[in-house]
Amino acid sequence: MIITPLQTAHIDEVHHLMELGEPFIRARGLSDYWLYAALFSSTCPVALGHDGTITGAVIAFRSQDDPADVYVQDVMIHPAHRRRGITRALLRSVQTQAEKWDCARLYLTSEPENEAAHASWTALGFTNLPGDHQVDGIWVTTDFKGPGRSRAVYELRLAYRD
Repeated sequence: MIITPLQTAHIDEVHHLMELGEPFIRARGLSDYWLYAALFSSTCPVALGHDGTITGAVIAFRSQDDPADVYVQDVMIHPAHRRRGITRALLRSVQTQAEKWDCARLYLTSEPENEAAHASWTALGFTNLPGDHQVDGIWVTTDFKGPGRSRAVYELRLAYRD
């Protein structure tokens, strides 16, 4: 497996990969993936299999309002390649870049009913942050991503140098 920054040549394949993530991941438009490849590639790694096909991708961004934060928007591993350490390798790539920038945390959100995501995030060291209610033991923040878009919020604290 090779972890490499998202490139414009990957756009169609990443778009197709993200479509496989429904209903929890919504594929963005092709121009969005161009933007990610052109402007945010250092925090948008892809995993290439031995045959060069994309087996996983992460879309993440450093906050302009709080540069100590890196928000992980999407994590998608091809169903035929799950449980092989790809998520860990991709997020480690994002974490390494965030640490180079002296960021304090990675954070992400998930739908409370996405039990596989919850298991993955906690196994990778993320903490489910307290929200305003719980769903099946998972903390949820009402309307976190806008009206009707309640989310479980997770963070991974980084080695922050002050």
